[in-house]
Amino acid sequence: DSSGIVASVAVVEDDILVAEYTVNYKKTHSQILLPMLDEIVKMTELDLKTIDAIAVAKGPGSFTGLRIGSATAKGLGLALDKPLVGIPTVEALKKPLVAVPTVDALAYNLYDAQGLICPIMDARRKQVYTGIYRYEDHRLMTVKDQMAVGIEEFLSMLNEMGEAVTFLGDGVPVFKDIIADKLTVPFSFAPAHLSRQ
Repeated sequence: DSSGIVASVAVVEDDILVAEYTVNYKKTHSQILLPMLDEIVKMTELDLKTIDAIAVAKGPGSFTGLRIGSATAKGLGLALDKPLVGIPTVEALKKPLVAVPTVDALAYNLYDAQGLICPIMDARRKQVYTGIYRYEDHRLMTVKDQMAVGIEEFLSMLNEMGEAVTFLGDGVPVFKDIIADKLTVPFSFAPAHLSRQ
């Protein structure tokens, strides 16, 4: 995942997270994705030829970051003759892909949270990429599909819904003050270790 500020590489086997490497630092994704993968391969003694598929964040997000992630995944897929699986950054998928839980990484970070879950990614020009989710019976449900929307319009929408909201994502530091100023329903921000992809 290189769709936002954070870069992540992970290996999942039979629904078990075997290894994960996440970096939230000023280096570009093009400098760190492959070295991160190399470290995971060394630590887990993974033979890349044995993997089933390569998952890659397909957006929304940083245009350049998405291109770097897609190019890296495509290069690996071609070299290893493995299929690619695109995972939406903020949208819960409607149907399963491969044998991995297919909910968006951001909203899933707040597993079983009460109220509405709103991942927000800064889309620039006072807009966010977002969706509205909730957990019902331990399953992430989509309340409103992924959208690009002005932050003030989005906050009005949440006020009309009248429920408590938890925000997470790289849009939180950008829009924290406007959220505090315009939102009339109870709200909170996810802790830092859960707030990124």
